Amino acid sequence: MREYIVEMNHIVKSFGEVRAVRNGEFTLRKGEVHSLIGENGTGKSTMMKLLYGMYPIDSGEIIINGEKIEKLDPKSAIAHGVGMVHQEFMLVNDLTVLENVILGFEPKKGLTIDFEKARKDIQHFIDRYQMDIQLDKKVSQISVGEAQRVEIIKTLMRGVDIIILDEPTAVLTPQETRKLFEILANLKAEGKSLVFISHKLNEVMEISDRISVMRQGQYMGTVDKDKTSPLELTKMMIGREVFLNIDKTYSKVGGKVLEVKDIWVSSLKETSKIRGMSLHVNEGEIVGIAGIDGNGQSELIEAITGLRKVEKGSVILNGQDITNKKPRAIRETGLAHIPENRNTRGLNHTMSIEDNLIAVEIDKEPYTKGIMMNVDASSKYAEEMVKQFDIRPTDYKLPTSALSGGNAQKVVVAREVSMNKKLLIASQPTRGVDIGAIETIRNTLEIAKKKGTGVLLVSAELEEIISLSDRIIVIHEGRITGELAANEANENNLGLLMMGGEDELEKGETES
Repeated sequence: MREYIVEMNHIVKSFGEVRAVRNGEFTLRKGEVHSLIGENGTGKSTMMKLLYGMYPIDSGEIIINGEKIEKLDPKSAIAHGVGMVHQEFMLVNDLTVLENVILGFEPKKGLTIDFEKARKDIQHFIDRYQMDIQLDKKVSQISVGEAQRVEIIKTLMRGVDIIILDEPTAVLTPQETRKLFEILANLKAEGKSLVFISHKLNEVMEISDRISVMRQGQYMGTVDKDKTSPLELTKMMIGREVFLNIDKTYSKVGGKVLEVKDIWVSSLKETSKIRGMSLHVNEGEIVGIAGIDGNGQSELIEAITGLRKVEKGSVILNGQDITNKKPRAIRETGLAHIPENRNTRGLNHTMSIEDNLIAVEIDKEPYTKGIMMNVDASSKYAEEMVKQFDIRPTDYKLPTSALSGGNAQKVVVAREVSMNKKLLIASQPTRGVDIGAIETIRNTLEIAKKKGTGVLLVSAELEEIISLSDRIIVIHEGRITGELAANEANENNLGLLMMGGEDELEKGETES
């Protein structure tokens, strides 16, 4: 019997002039959880997309169950027993869960779809792995955790024995993550083989049997979970120690820089509508917004920044009413904004790193003299930002399209923080970035706070919210379900509030 059911040897993959994987190696045993970790742009997701057949390899070999595969696409990968649960779910919102699961693989009864058989087959997996899925609801009506379970059911329905999970806990509450880990343990016990891609070393250490590390497109080695530590893994990933625990300072806060007064904001999703929300942010403090994705965080930030209409209520910035003003006018009142999606609202990928860094104030001194651009001033500023925020590559004349996700995010953070505005809104500032970039961005937010900036932080990472915030506001379905001082908060009580569990939380506190 072969030791490995998957072998990837000497893998090379380029996209144009960018070498995504230069020396990729990966093996997988039957019935194990093998984690693949590394910074952004190191090739780990690319490696697994090659295994799933989303891209062809340039050179090297892929062996599945002893057979060298010359050509792979997703359909043939599934035929060879390989499935993938993507970070961005591949579900159709307007179809029911049942319809999504069988899409493209519909069982037939004559010329029609045999929904009765489909329901029976799906229910078998739901019961077997305790999946807790509502088959008749539309995907638009279910939680993120349930949508992920739908994706896992989809792979199982196609008969796969190898499941790749790309950043599976990125948008889950602690309770949903615990449920996912229980499901993965059941799958492993059944002999399924799991590939777990994650930035969260504590989760990797909890769930893995083996861990492989990539750095700059190269395979750095594989270690047994029981013979390593997060510190050693970090050193393998980036070549040095990383300190994610912020040395939080508690200083006397100043006056209010932001007041949100009883605002109502519409949304396409019922769970995202803002219903009478009020909050404030003071100078020199970080206020964290915790909540499951899709419960109004995006709508709240868009309402404050002028990107979405406020139907009722008001938003006050630096003592001025900015309700429904244009985004540029709001910025002029004292707002800096790290947007949730850097690609659609944070960067122009056709422009250079330098131009993106000065984009918000390109018409102001020192970057403009009269009607002429001051090239020397913009180049000097770009050089300083690239160095200060460790943006790689350091050539600021390159287009931002040449940057990895983490370095692209550093460009946005550098631009917004360097303007020294009274209020900084940081929405998912470390989403999808590697551990080195996380360290840089978190320290930057803490420094901004020390300088007297009020920071409104929205993050799906509870550890980040707890680590950085002075106060934490929890929202669920467009309403505030609780507010806690950071030293009172933990993943359990925040997780309960994130699911709307005020009553359960109060009951637990009373009983204790």
